[in-house]
Amino acid sequence: MSRPITVGVDGSEGSVAAVDWAADEAALRGTALRLVYGTRWAQHQLGAMKVSHEDRRTEAEGVLATTEERIRARMPDLAMTAERIEDAPTQVLLAAASEAEWLVVGSHGLGGVRGFIVGSVGQEVVADAKRPVVLVRPGYGEGESGAADGSNHQKVVLGLDVSEVKSELLDFAFDFAGRHGVPLEIVHTWHSPFLHHRGAADEAEMASALTSAVSPFRETYPAVEVTEVSASGRAAEHLVTAASDARLVVVGRRRAAKGSHIGSVTHAVIHHASCPVAVVPHA
Repeated sequence: MSRPITVGVDGSEGSVAAVDWAADEAALRGTALRLVYGTRWAQHQLGAMKVSHEDRRTEAEGVLATTEERIRARMPDLAMTAERIEDAPTQVLLAAASEAEWLVVGSHGLGGVRGFIVGSVGQEVVADAKRPVVLVRPGYGEGESGAADGSNHQKVVLGLDVSEVKSELLDFAFDFAGRHGVPLEIVHTWHSPFLHHRGAADEAEMASALTSAVSPFRETYPAVEVTEVSASGRAAEHLVTAASDARLVVVGRRRAAKGSHIGSVTHAVIHHASCPVAVVPHA
């Protein structure tokens, strides 16, 4: 039995966008959608107002019911479950991720060049989840970046380090691009204070290394159109720029013990890319 696509629900604008994105992916893949809501918040997160257990349960049930109705209106045949779980949201989402194909969570827009907020819950989940986590910003399904029809977002972007090629990232990106029938752009960059010393031979060597890393996956996914970009500069800047007309950006995170760091490039991309971002853990 296939794993569900699981999405964290809390009623926020980012959560609504995440639910819509996750529902579309579940329908495309023919898998189930699982909605989860963690109801136990730390007291400082609740502010000065005391919130009773009953109030939290009532709010959670209301949000889940509204969310189910929203999805049913668009996808009446989609297999879906909704669960209110008595635990802190971070723990709820990490436990749910371990049983999911992917975990999907929302981010919150700051507007303009300031980027997006990935709150403490989202960052902890991205850092510790053992399965891929997709972050979706507000506006999904409303004609903005990552819109449901994808009319102006016709590629998937993968950030790849050719010195440490990980099959988990490449398989994820190729599979996603193939299922959506869009090209895959694979970006490898190098950055050094001595860039001006690099010659054409060095740049050709970098491009050749990228081609060698990608070649086996081109054979496995022959239907996917691939563009390889090997360029100097900071990886995060290239990826954020590429995200402006992308359907999804895929980046990696080293899978490690609890408290693992997500890395500076991944951190920058999840806060500044204008489209959904998939963070794929790897060994």
